[in-house]
Amino acid sequence: MKFRLHLFELEDQAWFPHVVRQGMMDVLRFMITAIGIYKPIVPFLAKGLAHRQHNQLVDLCSGAGGGIQQVWRELEKQMGQSVTITLTDKFPNLEAYQYLAHQSNGALRFEERSVDATAVPPFMPGFRTVFSAFHHFRPQTATAILADAVRQNQGIGVFEGAGKRWHELLLVWFVFPWIILLITPFIRPFTWSRLFFTYLVPLIPLGTIWDGTVSLLRLYTPEHLQKMVSTLNAPHYTWHIGRAKHWSGTNVIYLVGYPS
Repeated sequence: MKFRLHLFELEDQAWFPHVVRQGMMDVLRFMITAIGIYKPIVPFLAKGLAHRQHNQLVDLCSGAGGGIQQVWRELEKQMGQSVTITLTDKFPNLEAYQYLAHQSNGALRFEERSVDATAVPPFMPGFRTVFSAFHHFRPQTATAILADAVRQNQGIGVFEGAGKRWHELLLVWFVFPWIILLITPFIRPFTWSRLFFTYLVPLIPLGTIWDGTVSLLRLYTPEHLQKMVSTLNAPHYTWHIGRAKHWSGTNVIYLVGYPS
């Protein structure tokens, strides 16, 4: 799919129930971690961190922290040193962040206050990452996220856990519903509301299917990302853009940029 449609996602709507939004993000976090969707891009991220001599990441638009714990472990393994990551979001999922902080013995930290990805506070330096969220933004705002990293001379990595292929829509429509029903009791931290909105009033699976479909249509292809960086006044930046293959046969779209 080379085209891009910016339809509405439920979790972006201010009126959408927060408890359902959190449940959907928890499902995404569990699935991303279970299949290791972001493992193929860790070498690109490690290279960017090594180039900048950083071991501190600032994760933007963290949602429920989908896959970040696995990325952190793989980074430490590949870099041979400790790495800390600060989770941030416009709507912080504090319960999920506290759980991840506890699981990582504090290596995964979080900012309780709302953080705008287009204007990250200067007191939060570090290599920036955006996992599974860049597609939420229209081109002007998405470009502004990249421009803010350039303006503050910070590295940035953008990663989407799909390759924008037609067969991925079939997975969302016919496989995701069954997976959600199977995994929900095992998602931690446990909440009764997640069970209620999965099995009794199935807003979480229905919302996940809708948003998953829209997300694929919204994804920026590597060609879109290349056009974005070409509009930035950043001749001193090195950019790596493309698709990394996952063991499942899908691809992960990535962009990694840092000052040369």
